[in-house]
Amino acid sequence: MQRAHARGFFSRLYTGTGAIDVIGNRRRWYLITGVIVLIALASMAIRGFNFGIDFEGGSQIQFPAGSATTEQVEQTYSDALGFGPESVQTVGTGGSATVLIRSEALDANQVDALSSALYEEFKPEDSSGTPSRAAISVSDVSETWGGQITRKALIALAVFLVIVSIYIAVRFERDMALAALAALVFDVAVTAGVYSLVGFEVTPATVIGILTILGFSLYDSVVVFDKVEENTRGILHLNRRTYGEQANLAVNQTLMRSINTALIGILPVAGLMVIAVWLLGVGTLKDLALVQLVGLLVGTYSSIFFATPLLVSLKERWGPVAAHTRKVQAKRAAAAAARVGAAAERRAGTATARSAAQEAEPRRARSGAGSGPRAGARPTGKRNRR
Repeated sequence: MQRAHARGFFSRLYTGTGAIDVIGNRRRWYLITGVIVLIALASMAIRGFNFGIDFEGGSQIQFPAGSATTEQVEQTYSDALGFGPESVQTVGTGGSATVLIRSEALDANQVDALSSALYEEFKPEDSSGTPSRAAISVSDVSETWGGQITRKALIALAVFLVIVSIYIAVRFERDMALAALAALVFDVAVTAGVYSLVGFEVTPATVIGILTILGFSLYDSVVVFDKVEENTRGILHLNRRTYGEQANLAVNQTLMRSINTALIGILPVAGLMVIAVWLLGVGTLKDLALVQLVGLLVGTYSSIFFATPLLVSLKERWGPVAAHTRKVQAKRAAAAAARVGAAAERRAGTATARSAAQEAEPRRARSGAGSGPRAGARPTGKRNRR
C-alpha cells in the first residue's frame, strides 16, 4: 500500500495534477522564507562581506608560479614588507599557472622591495623561458574605481527592477508585479547572505551574476504567473473552485518545468565551476559560477513557494477575488451543513425504526403465547366426540 501511495504521489507530481498543496500551506512557506531571510540579514550584519580588490582598492601582483606554493609566497611577502598579504592564490594549472597576490595599496618602494624578494626567491621566467623581473606584474586599483563599480551596479539593479515592474504590470496585473518584485528582492537578499555566510569574495563578476539570476528568477515567475492567469480566467463567474485552488493547480502544472529548467541550468554551471576551479583556476569564472549556482536554486524556490503564494494572499485580502473566495467558502459550508443535517436525519430515522421494531417484538411474543393450550387441559379431538 505504501508503494502504491508513493507511485501515486510521484505520478501526480509529474503530471501536475496537485501532488503538493503549496497555496494551502502557504503560511508554512512564509515561515521558511522568513527564516531564510533572517539568516541572510544576520550574516550580512554580523559577518559582512569579503569585498575584492576591485571594490576596496589595493595592489595586485602576479607572476608565473613555477614551483612556488602559496605558503612560500606568503612568507616571502611578509619577510619583505613586514606584514601579510590580503590573499594569495594559484591561478591555472601546469606550465600556465600563475600566482596572484592581492594586498593593500603599496607605494613604489614597497613594490620594488617585494618584486626583488619574489625574483630572488622564485626566479620567475618570462615568455621566452628566461628568469626576469619583468615576469612580475604589478597593478593598482583605487577605491574610487571600486565605488564607481558599486554605484553603476546599483543603478543597473534599480533600472532592471523598474523595467520589470512596468512589464509585469502591463503584461499581467499589479498584484503579480508586486509578488514578482518581492521574489526578486528575496533572491538578491539570500544570494548576498550566502556570499556573506560562506565568505565568498565579492567581485564585479558577482554583480554580473546577480543580474543574470534576476533574469532567470523573473522568467520562472512569469511562466508560473502565465499559467495562473490561464487557470483563473473567468473564475469570478464560477462557484466551484477558488482563486487559490486554481493558482495551486497552476503551480503543480509548472513545477516539473521549473525543476527541469533549474537542473538544465545547474549542469553547465557545475561544469563551469569544475573547469574554473580544478583545471584553470580562473577566479572570475569561479565567482560567476558560484553566484549563478546559488541564484538558480534560490530563484526556483522563490517563484514556486514565495511569489505565487504571495500573489494569492494579495488577491484574497481585498477586491472581487476576496469576495468570490468568501462566497465559495460560504457555499461549501452551507452544503457541508446540509449534508451533516441529512446524515443526522437518516441516523435519527434509522434509530426510530430500530426502536419501534424492538418494541413490537415483545408484543408479538406475548400474543403468540396466549393462543396455546393451558396447562392441565384435556385435549379435544375425534375421540371425545359422541
